[in-house]
Amino acid sequence: CVFSSPELKDIQFIRSNYYDKLEIARFDSNLGKYVGYTEFGVKQANYWNSNPSYIAGLKAQREAYCLNNVGI
Repeated sequence: CVFSSPELKDIQFIRSNYYDKLEIARFDSNLGKYVGYTEFGVKQANYWNSNPSYIAGLKAQREAYCLNNVGI
């Protein structure tokens, strides 16, 4: 979670996926989708982005996880 203020609209949830110490893909709640950084990561990002229920769950993590940890 990236906090710029305690407001939910200013909190950014980021989930990075790594393979062999290299970031291959990242979910960004501001974009609302995965972005791939390698050839394999682009394929994975397209696969994950094609599942609307999975993406909706990740978007909900911003409120469920980040908002509860603002004061920590």
